[in-house]
Amino acid sequence: MTTLPGIKYNKTVLPSGLRIVTEKIPAVRSAAFGVWVDVGSRDEGISEKGASHMIEHMLFKGTRRRTAREIATSVEALGGSLNAFTSREQTCYHAMVLDEHLELAVDVIADILTNSTFTPRNIAREKQVIAEEIREIDETPSDLIHELFAETFWRGQSLGSPIMGTEQSLKALTRKQLKSYMQRHYCGGKVVIAGTGNISHRKLVRLVKEKFDFPSGSGECGEKMIMPVDRRLQCINNGTNQAHVCLGFPGLAFAHPDRFALLALHTYLGGGMSSVLFQKIREERGMAYTVFSFTDFYRDSGIFGIYLATDRKRVSNAIEIILRELGRMKKKKLTSEKLDTVKAQIKGNLTLGMESTSGRMNRLGRYELMTGKHVSLRDALNAIDRITAERIMRVARELINTEQLTVTSLGPVIEKDIISVDWTLA
Repeated sequence: MTTLPGIKYNKTVLPSGLRIVTEKIPAVRSAAFGVWVDVGSRDEGISEKGASHMIEHMLFKGTRRRTAREIATSVEALGGSLNAFTSREQTCYHAMVLDEHLELAVDVIADILTNSTFTPRNIAREKQVIAEEIREIDETPSDLIHELFAETFWRGQSLGSPIMGTEQSLKALTRKQLKSYMQRHYCGGKVVIAGTGNISHRKLVRLVKEKFDFPSGSGECGEKMIMPVDRRLQCINNGTNQAHVCLGFPGLAFAHPDRFALLALHTYLGGGMSSVLFQKIREERGMAYTVFSFTDFYRDSGIFGIYLATDRKRVSNAIEIILRELGRMKKKKLTSEKLDTVKAQIKGNLTLGMESTSGRMNRLGRYELMTGKHVSLRDALNAIDRITAERIMRVARELINTEQLTVTSLGPVIEKDIISVDWTLA
């Protein structure tokens, strides 16, 4: 079931271990192309914090063939887009172009990945740019709370480190460290090249062989994460009037068979304006403007969390409402009507996202990195249809345990406000 006819999937593995995956969609004129590298902030050592993100920036600052301006205008001048992002586990360099300009997009991204100069002057300038990016997050409480929560949740492990590092760690990074880090991690076995749209798999394989030169091997792997086994509370007063609160439990890995059941739990509780928490906390009581749940799926671990922003005097009551609804999910199955609504919402969001070639490319690349498999839209929709109310309740019972709950607040909240909450999940 898809609104885009004639889609064909292909995969090629080169001797270096590099994987090329494509979905040909003849009905469109666009082509989305991305190079996914299995490296992120969780792979950084103590003296390398922020290196993954810094490298992502530096690759756009000039090569032996192109200046930074020429890189920026190469694809944009043709109506396309060129960008990159770094997450806790992956780095992706991607472009969106008309199908006739795919070869140029491949050439530009290959150029920045193989020929970047990393000049001392550009490194110094880009450190200033990233420092401003860090300050922007530090001054945006709704963003900062999630960084602080991750740090608290992972108890000092690398998965909780800020993706951009800190101003201090950034300042200490050297050109030698950045080049060494890239050599250790940008290996064929850690790279997936994904393409979707009106493209030829055979042509893309030929272009990749001609233009990319990753060393063979699987590179280094990040440390295995240890899930929290105790309750942790952190209250940070940054002088703001509004209280921002994140609370969360250990979740599931990306490839876990109950992943869709957890997505259903998240969707029902806090996945939109129709969700239970939004309706009960915002619409019925006017206690918060923003409240939502979230799920983070990593290679070997995950988080199921909830965020809200409210006045300090409402924090305790809001948390109690959240806990009450979490408790109900452990004790009572969703009705068939509610389950059907949740499934329809998940399937609709997924299908609409697959209308975009860039959305498809992101999904294709991430699935290959995380699972080594291709999951078609039809397969995903069938998996969603197989979710049962019993399975959702079992996932809730397994994950929602207040003895493993992490709570982080930013603003005027003090520990007494949270400790006074009834934690029995009544």
